[in-house]
Amino acid sequence: MAEPLPSHLLPETAAVGTDGSLSIGGIPVADLAEEYGTPLFVYDEQHLRNRAREAVAAWPDGVAYATKAFLCKAMAALAHEEGMYLDVATGGELHVARAAGVPADRLVMHGNNKSPLELETAVVEGVHRIVIDSFDEIDRLEAIGADVDVLVRITPGVEAHTHEFIATGHDDTKFGFTVSTGDANTAVEQVRASRVLRFRGVHCHIGSQVFRLASFADAARIVARMVREYEPEEVSIGGGLGVAYLEGEEAPTMQEWAEAVRGAFEAEGVTAKVTAEPGRSIVAQAAITVYTVGTIKDIE
Repeated sequence: MAEPLPSHLLPETAAVGTDGSLSIGGIPVADLAEEYGTPLFVYDEQHLRNRAREAVAAWPDGVAYATKAFLCKAMAALAHEEGMYLDVATGGELHVARAAGVPADRLVMHGNNKSPLELETAVVEGVHRIVIDSFDEIDRLEAIGADVDVLVRITPGVEAHTHEFIATGHDDTKFGFTVSTGDANTAVEQVRASRVLRFRGVHCHIGSQVFRLASFADAARIVARMVREYEPEEVSIGGGLGVAYLEGEEAPTMQEWAEAVRGAFEAEGVTAKVTAEPGRSIVAQAAITVYTVGTIKDIE
């Protein structure tokens, strides 16, 4: 017989009754399955709020929830209520966040292939930041002609020690401007020379499911050395903090992550505010998926 799942891999309010039944937030999961049918996603609201509060405490200067991890109107409203900005990467995500009542100036617009319409919508709505990912985007934003605050996404050339499909910080990636080729400096200088783009700082993201704090610190050091001459207002390390899904896996805490990154920037003399964009680490362990057993096959 299989061993029970370790409690730290379940949502925080999960409880198992004397009859072996599972409840989340005091509600029996079997009752939810009967009412809503299966398959069913169940999210622990208190767990979500606790993680959002940890993020705001660890990164008090403008932490954003990466909505690609999980987005619906209720989740957008919850992250906003808990004091987080929201990182949106498409026109659809922007629409959902606005429909949930999140003010545009609490949104950061991402995406490595933003269409002219998506950029124009973000500018007209008045988002807090647009993260520029290519020279084409610089041209598209200048063609719109409205003043806008931007971050330049740079690629530090750091191997994040995660799966190759979710690593984004190495040089051979479709994201951002590489430091090693000089494109990062060229992009920053082009933005700073623009009549309509207001350079506020830089952004990087080295990948998802990263458990080694040293990888984040390495990225911060490279970013700091490249950007400090420009005296940015903000430097963002992006997201990617790993989440334990399996027995034996351990992930750094939100506070440990923040301290490692902030310490690396400070050691390099960067005094800008340091921000981050956690997503998976906010929502992953807050959820379960509920299924109904339809057929059991006995095989010798």
